[in-house]
Formats: sequence, C-alpha cells, structure tokens
Amino acid sequence: MKKKMEICIKRAGGLIRWVVLAGGVGLAAGLLVGLFGRCVAEATAFRASNPWMLYFLPAAGLAIVALYRLDSYKAGTDCLLEGIQTKAVIPLRMAPLVLISTVLTHAFGGSAGRAGAVLQIGGSLGNAFGKWLKLDGYDHKIMLMCGMSAGFSALFGVPLTATVFSMEVASVGVMQYAALVPCAVAALAAKSIAGFVGARAESFSISATAVLDWKNFLLVVVLAVLCALVSILFCTVIQGTGRLFKKYIPNEWLRILAGAVLIILMAKLLDTADYLGAGMGVIELAVAGKVAAAAFILKIIFTAVTLGSGFRGGEIAPALFVGATFGCLFGQITGFPASLAAACGMAAVFCGVTNCPIASLFLCVEFFGADHMPFFLLAAGISYLESGNYGLYRSQKILYSKTKLQDIVECLSRKTS
Repeated sequence: MKKKMEICIKRAGGLIRWVVLAGGVGLAAGLLVGLFGRCVAEATAFRASNPWMLYFLPAAGLAIVALYRLDSYKAGTDCLLEGIQTKAVIPLRMAPLVLISTVLTHAFGGSAGRAGAVLQIGGSLGNAFGKWLKLDGYDHKIMLMCGMSAGFSALFGVPLTATVFSMEVASVGVMQYAALVPCAVAALAAKSIAGFVGARAESFSISATAVLDWKNFLLVVVLAVLCALVSILFCTVIQGTGRLFKKYIPNEWLRILAGAVLIILMAKLLDTADYLGAGMGVIELAVAGKVAAAAFILKIIFTAVTLGSGFRGGEIAPALFVGATFGCLFGQITGFPASLAAACGMAAVFCGVTNCPIASLFLCVEFFGADHMPFFLLAAGISYLESGNYGLYRSQKILYSKTKLQDIVECLSRKTS
C-alpha cells in the first residue's frame, strides 16, 4: 500500500511539473504568436487598402535574403520534426528570423500562410525552455512539441487540433501520447494569452446542412479522393517549383527578385488580390458557396512561386484555401451543398498534405462545430488513405503503411517477443 501511495505521489508531482512547464511555454509562445498574428493582420489590412505596396515586393524579398544572410541557419519546419524524431539544432534565433520575414512576405503581397512560421516560433521557444531547464531525452522533445502546439493554438484558436497536431505530425502512424497533457496545457494557455492580446480565433459557419444518406456518402467519398489528388498536386508543385528555381536561378538574390516579379505580373494580369497573402477571406467566401472555378489551382501557383523563390511563410493556410475552393467547386458541379463541401475539402486537403487525420478532423470540428463531424471524418480518413506517402514535410517519417494492418501487427509482435 505504501509503495502504491509513493507511486501516486510521484505521478502527481510529475503532472504538476508538466502543467507548470507546459503552461510557461504556452504563455510565452502564445504571447509572441498572438502579437505576430496581430502584426500580420495589420500588415495585410494596410496592403489591402494600399495596393501599391505590391510593387515593393521585390524590395521585401531582398530584405528577407539579407536577413537570412546574417545567419547561416536556413532550416524550417522540417528541423522541428527532426528534433522530435532524433536530435537537431533548433536555435532560438529561428523565432525572430521567421517572424520578421513572414510579416514582410504578407505585408507586400507574397502568397503564403502563417502556420509554418508559428510552428517555428513556438518550437524554437519550447526547445529553448528545454535547454534552459536542462531537460534530457524525451522530456526535451515534449517541450518542443508543447511549443509547436502553443504556436498553432495561438494562431488559429484551435487548442484541440494544436494538441494533437504536434503529437501526430512527426511520424506517420505513431502518436506521441506521452505529450498529450503537456501539449494540451500549452495549447490552452497559448489560446488564452493570444486572445488577451487581441488575436482572433478562426471560425466559420456552414450555411447549408445535409443528411449523410447513401447519395451524400458517395459524394463525400468522391470528393475526398479528388482532394487527395489535389493534395498530391499541391505538395508536388510546391516542392518542384522550389527545385526549379534553385536549378535555373542559383543566385538567391536574383531568385527572389524573379519570384516577386512573377507574383506582381500574375496579380496584375488577373486583376485581383485574392491570391495574395494567406487568403482567409477567400476561404470565407468558399464556405459561403461563392468561388471562382480556377481559384484552387491559381492559389497553388501563387504559393509555389512565393515559397519556391525564397519568401517565408507557411503552407497550411494555402492548403486550407485550396481545399475550401476545390470543395466549393465540387459542390457547385454536383449539387452537394457547396458550403459543406468546402468544409470537407478543407479537412481532406489538410489531411493529405500533413498526413494528420485526427488533427484534420478536430480542425474542422473547431472551425465549423460538431454537427457535420461524420462528413469531416469520412473526408479526412479517405484522403489520408488515398494521398499515399506525399506530404509537405520532407523530414516526416512514414513508419507504417497507411493501408496494411500487417505492418502494425509485426511491430507489436516484435515488442512483445
């Protein structure tokens, strides 16, 4: 009995320890990411009311190159995944570098998201906390995951998704359950402090409802399969464009200038600013059932040129944009409620590019509510299976087959033998 009491006391002490540590990381990352989100929002609003800002995108690009030239560190989200899997150098200076460069990208019209930046900001802070506290081994990795969860939660206002995402993203087929409570505490703390500094949680409203009968079931299956193909296209074009830029324009100064000029020319040719920045406004239109037919493919092109030429930012918001606009288009063509189709498209494409089915389901539940959760579950699950081993993150490990139970059975057999 005494031994059991000692174990319970030890576990309670460990829980209190992680609540304090994760809460500290969450508050620090949430405050910084909340302020970052405000900066991006203000910069985007200023550019929207001053279209001439786009013409200074080349200058912003040169500033970004110069900023990263001051430091030899050039890695991004992949470095965080390597830090969770094994060990990787994750300097604290990652946070200010990606913060400033992402704000510059958004302020002057680059087509990129913000999630990649906040994952790096939060992850670098979590890693720094782990170093300062002299945590070793898996505890240090948990602190890194706490920082990532905090950053994601503070940006989008989705603590449930943020908790699961950092546990799920590093290795496909493995969930880091030991990090569940710390990541949850960090995510909740980050959302609270981000709201305190004025960051706005993302939320959308589905304008039409549907019953999951056989017809709608089949339509969601078709939509999910198509979205899986779109997610493969998204990843392939994003990564391939970067390789082409580096191959044909090896000089990084000229490369980013070329990308900026292409963005300006495309925006002026199309006579729209819809594809600049993260595009959250267009996502709202898609969820309302209003979207241009070519919106999803144009966003892929704009984002590929932006990130491929050297501008900084994330891929998550563009992926949500692509999923929402493609889903809306699918609904308009098939008669399935376009608003719900846009939401399912977001779940499916997000899952296809990140290989995180649970986080994808939770993301849509937190964005749209739980009324249509069966639709989101189908869309995310089928996209996960059909998107294969493609993904945004080169360092993400595919540990088990998505379709073969035998891989998991063999792993369990090895552990029990």
